[in-house]
Amino acid sequence: MILAVDTSIGSTVVVVEPNGVVRGAAVSETRLGHAEAIGLLLERALAEASAAPADITHVVAGMGPGPFTGLRIGIAAARVFALARGVPMIPVASHDAAALAATTGAERDIRRTPFAVVTDARRREMAVSIYDGVDDDGMPHKLEGPQLRAAGTDVVVDELTLEGDSLQVVTSIDPSGLGLLAARAVTSQRSLPTSEPLYLRAPDVTIGHAPKRVGT
Repeated sequence: MILAVDTSIGSTVVVVEPNGVVRGAAVSETRLGHAEAIGLLLERALAEASAAPADITHVVAGMGPGPFTGLRIGIAAARVFALARGVPMIPVASHDAAALAATTGAERDIRRTPFAVVTDARRREMAVSIYDGVDDDGMPHKLEGPQLRAAGTDVVVDELTLEGDSLQVVTSIDPSGLGLLAARAVTSQRSLPTSEPLYLRAPDVTIGHAPKRVGT
């Protein structure tokens, strides 16, 4: 079984079969308290799946885009679990999970037309990724992004303004989308481009100046 962890928006943990069937899921939609929630969510997802840590063969980590601190907590949890089990950890873009959920069971076929996944980046900005369907492995095909844009601006691709069903505004990572993405990432056994965290922006910290030397 596959364990997938994402903390790009809220916190989502999924246990999924290699065929994409979700066995267990636990979600916290709050954007705060990732560190306090992640351990409990792991326990809940494994319990719902009737799975032990020894049953997990792969771990998938959502790499964002997301805030610096929250995103790091989920990635760290995934890495520690994979290291403890001695199993591979596969990084995936969180927007890809949202894109896959959007193309699955959609009333209008957006699998072959451009559409955008949009998440709130705060500070009157939004994070945007553009897709145009799925590839031969069933993975979302990204045209561009993620990139920060001013909130409220139109999303335009090749002079086409995306709106309505083509504009997927995401407020949480769907467990089914994350689980299916995790399963397809493992099944395809290919090197994915998202190996580093996709932080929305640098952390709001600065390195202090070195203390001045005091003469004797």
